[in-house]
Amino acid sequence: MKPVFSTSAILIAIGLSASAAAADTVCMPAGEMKASLIDWYGEKPVAAPSEDREQLWVSEKTGTWTLVKTLADGNACVLAQGEDWMGGANQQELLAALD
Repeated sequence: MKPVFSTSAILIAIGLSASAAAADTVCMPAGEMKASLIDWYGEKPVAAPSEDREQLWVSEKTGTWTLVKTLADGNACVLAQGEDWMGGANQQELLAALD
């Protein structure tokens, strides 16, 4: 059984990953991003995109997660990514806490 961490711990980890990932932003056509997340990492979206067009993708099997923002031009960019995903977290709560 995986240990349960508080939402604060998860948000701190996301924040640290986001600042490290900011230097190496990865963007590509949204269809390619979707295929890459599915094929390379086995990730699936946990909910529909937010109002800001942000969507959290996770793999319960590998524990990886990726926060993706779809842009108006049809491209998608990785905002943050990491490992050790904790299942059961609510995407809307995590996104709201990042704002």
